[in-house]
Amino acid sequence: MELLTVAIQKPDNINFILGQSHFIKTVEDLHEALVTAVPGIQFGLAFCEASGPALIRFSGTSDAMIALATQNAIALSAGHSFILFLENCFPVNVLNAVKQVPEVCRVFCATANPVEVIVAQTAQGRGILGVIDGMASKGVETEADIADRKALLRRFGYKL
Repeated sequence: MELLTVAIQKPDNINFILGQSHFIKTVEDLHEALVTAVPGIQFGLAFCEASGPALIRFSGTSDAMIALATQNAIALSAGHSFILFLENCFPVNVLNAVKQVPEVCRVFCATANPVEVIVAQTAQGRGILGVIDGMASKGVETEADIADRKALLRRFGYKL
């Protein structure tokens, strides 16, 4: 077995969700879940098929996000994984809808941070072991940091 790290390539401000599912139906079901959850959503989705023709399947509403998802799925090439790039919304807006899709087994991360994916490669294929999402902690928040966190959530409209 060989362990690899695959860095997700994306613009700094673009959020994405990386997950694992179990069936080719994932592509259409995730597409439907996303457009239902956020009308007008702009996204790109790519899915690594793990059997049969083993193709990168894709869908979405934004050509740029579809291209980004496809490029990263090719780099990952890990069985039954999916990667979803979001252009005009945050993961928090769609995460529950994604997790409710029956084929979705797990979500590895939902972030705009730099991410490295830890991939194991064997003679059979590739699988995702986990992710490194962002950087290591630098300390514990202060009272000023708490105030900043609360202000940020209110500025985004997530808290009253």
